[in-house]
Amino acid sequence: MYEEFFGFTTKPFELVPDPEFLYLSRVHKKAITYLEYGIRERNGFLLITGEIGSGKTTIIRNILKSLDEQVTLSKIFNTKVTSEQLLAMINDDFGLDVAGKDKIALLRQLNEFLVDEFVAGRQPVILIDEAQNLDIDLLEEVRLLSNLETDKSKLVQIILVGQPELRRTLANDRLRQLRQRICISCHIDHLSKAEVEEYIFHRLEKAGNRTAVEFGEGAIDLIYLFSRGVPRLINIICDFLLLSAFVEEKKVICTDLVKEVIGEIESESKFWGDESVDEKPRMTAANGKALEEMSAKVTRLEATVGDGGVASSELANLSEQIMMLEKILNGTVLALQSRIDSTDANISEMRLDMEELFKLIKMVDKGGKQLPDPPKKGFWNWMTN
Repeated sequence: MYEEFFGFTTKPFELVPDPEFLYLSRVHKKAITYLEYGIRERNGFLLITGEIGSGKTTIIRNILKSLDEQVTLSKIFNTKVTSEQLLAMINDDFGLDVAGKDKIALLRQLNEFLVDEFVAGRQPVILIDEAQNLDIDLLEEVRLLSNLETDKSKLVQIILVGQPELRRTLANDRLRQLRQRICISCHIDHLSKAEVEEYIFHRLEKAGNRTAVEFGEGAIDLIYLFSRGVPRLINIICDFLLLSAFVEEKKVICTDLVKEVIGEIESESKFWGDESVDEKPRMTAANGKALEEMSAKVTRLEATVGDGGVASSELANLSEQIMMLEKILNGTVLALQSRIDSTDANISEMRLDMEELFKLIKMVDKGGKQLPDPPKKGFWNWMTN
C-alpha cells in the first residue's frame, strides 16, 4: 500500500520469516555457525532456543536453504501431539507411507529407512520446531530415537528448536540422559539498542530504499524500549509507523508518532500483558517517591492557580512532563525485565554446560580414582563439599 510512496520494491517489515531479510546480529551469527557445524560434523542433539519472535524460524529456514544434497530432512512444526502421532509425522515427512501403521510398525519402518539412508551415504536429520510443547515423556521418546544406530555410527541427527521453557524442561532430572546427548546448545538473545537501529535500516535497504524515512531524535530508542529488541515486535511497530507516515504524507518519524503507534498497538494486542505503556508501570521505591513528590507539587500548584499565582498553561506543561516521566520509567523497567529473562535462559544453559564439564572430568580421570556422581543438589554443591 505504501511501497510506491517510500520507493520500496516490497514491504520491509513483513511478519513472514523470509531468509532474504535475515539480519545477522552477533547471536544470530553464532546460532547459524553452531547449526552448520553441528550438521556437518553429524553431532547428536542440537539445541536452539529463543524468545517468541526472536528469529528462530528465520534462522532455521536459512539453514534449510544451504543444506547439502546428501542431507535428508524431516521437519516437525506441530508438537501438540502424542508419541505415536509424532513418530507418524516424522516418517511421513521422510516420505514414508504411514497409513494404518501402529507405533511398533512405525519404529520398524523408521529404522529400516535410516539404515537404507546410511548405506546410500545420506544423512537423515529430524528438526523439531516449537519443541517447548513436548512434555518430559515425549522428549524421552525423542531421545530413544537417537538410539537407532549401527555398530559405528548414529543413524539420525536431531535438532530441537524452542522457546526458553524448553531449557527449563530439559533441566528436569528425568531428562539427564537427553541433556548429556546435547552436543551443541545456543540461546538467541534479544537485539541490543544498537542492533535494533541496524536491523531497521537493514530491512529498509533490503526492501529497496534505506533512506526512505528519517527517524527523529529518540524515535528508535522508544521502538527499542517497547519491543525489548524482539525482531517480530520491531516489524509490527515499524510497519504501523510506515503506514501512519504514509497516511500523513510524512517521511520523518518523530517520537510523538512512535508514542501514538505504540499506544494503539499495545491497547489492542497487550504484548506485555499488564505492562502496558498506558497502564500504571511497575516502579522502584525511589522512582515512586520521585513521582509522589512531583504529584504533590502539582497539587500545591493547583491550589494557587485560582488565585492567579501560576498560569494554567504552566500547570498543564508540568502534568505532561510527569506523564512522560512515567512512560520513560516504564520503558526502563521493561528493558530490565528483558535482561532478567535473558539471564534466566543463560543460567539454564550454564547448567547444561556444567554437566558436560563433569563428563569431561570423568573421562580425564578414568586412569585414576573414579570421581563420584554429583548429588542431586547440583554440580557446584558437590564441588564445594
